Amino acid sequence: MTPSWNISGQYFETCSCDYVCPCILGQMAVRPTKGSCTFAMAMQVERGAFGTISLDGITFIVVGYTPEEMGKGNWSVGLVIDERATAGQRDAITAIASGTAGGPMAPLSGLIRTFLGVEAAPIRFERRGNTGTVKAGTLVDMAAEGAMGIDPTVTEPMFIDNTGHPVSSRLSLAHPSKSHLHALGQTWDDTSGKNNGHFAPFNWRSA
Repeated sequence: MTPSWNISGQYFETCSCDYVCPCILGQMAVRPTKGSCTFAMAMQVERGAFGTISLDGITFIVVGYTPEEMGKGNWSVGLVIDERATAGQRDAITAIASGTAGGPMAPLSGLIRTFLGVEAAPIRFERRGNTGTVKAGTLVDMAAEGAMGIDPTVTEPMFIDNTGHPVSSRLSLAHPSKSHLHALGQTWDDTSGKNNGHFAPFNWRSA
């Protein structure tokens, strides 16, 4: 029986779609701007537990590839997990991120055709104001800055709300300066500054 669990912290994602990613705005029924979409969703757990297993301070990255409209499925998804995690913590994060333990990822689990596996790496996740960076050894390296509106007195980036995104219904928009992924058979490099990014706090639980 799956124990109750909860995790909360900070999320940062970049994807290969042009800014702003049409997949969210089109409710996963529209084609990604490049025909397919590669993404890396980094989750820094500040507080969390899976039953009696503490997940405080564990960072993980969901990496994936969708070959066409996201709603059609056929996703390939894998995980990069902080190398400091114990075997029990890795199993807990895998169950949460794959949706097998319930929670926000469970409705998407039916779209995944191939689970790419799990890799371990030293992960550094930094969020300072409206900028964010994530580096996981040689596997993932991404950075972005929040997309600001035209009012110079507003210090927060622009947001999209009521998204239905599994991480948070409210996402800040961001312009990535770099997105590099070389993990679990997935390869993607973008330094154009034109692809898509998001930040958000998250609060997930099993029920």
